[in-house]
Amino acid sequence: MLSRVFSCAVVGLEGVVVEVEVDTTRGFPGTDIVGLPNQAVKESRERVQAAIKNSGLPYPRKRIIVNLAPAAVRKEGPTYDLPIALGVLQMQMLIPPGGMDDAMVIGELSLDGTVRHSKGILPMAAAARAEGFKRIFVAEVDAAEAALIPDLDVIPVKSLSELYKHFVGEKTIQPRASPDVYTIPRPPA
Repeated sequence: MLSRVFSCAVVGLEGVVVEVEVDTTRGFPGTDIVGLPNQAVKESRERVQAAIKNSGLPYPRKRIIVNLAPAAVRKEGPTYDLPIALGVLQMQMLIPPGGMDDAMVIGELSLDGTVRHSKGILPMAAAARAEGFKRIFVAEVDAAEAALIPDLDVIPVKSLSELYKHFVGEKTIQPRASPDVYTIPRPPA
């Protein structure tokens, strides 16, 4: 089943919505990522597979193709790990379809499934609101920064397994409240 998850790229100082499409195709098991990814994005294959397995979730033994659209926009960094992982889970029907229709997802995954800091959260959150998204899923450490954008539910995510439980209704993650501008912690370098 084709799955779609929305993420974001930063071009200059602006966020640009990126549609992450995940599907299976014929061939030996493996993962191909297309849509003008740089080397860090291509390395998502290994991080995503390890994070899914180490979160206690199944990874399909099929040929997977990931398309990052629009293809004309250069995709850089590991911020697409979490949306790709959710796309793989949604493609397997492990999380309900439509659960991310109004959401943007951003985050790097460690091999154990922990969600790490991503650069450019503020312009990405601003793009999410400008494009009509209602929610944005980001690393817990990035939630205060994303919450500076009004009228957007910011969901702080610690790990892929925690987010999986959120989507299947096992344990809901509460949105982050808008922070006091003077108490925002700095994310790690």
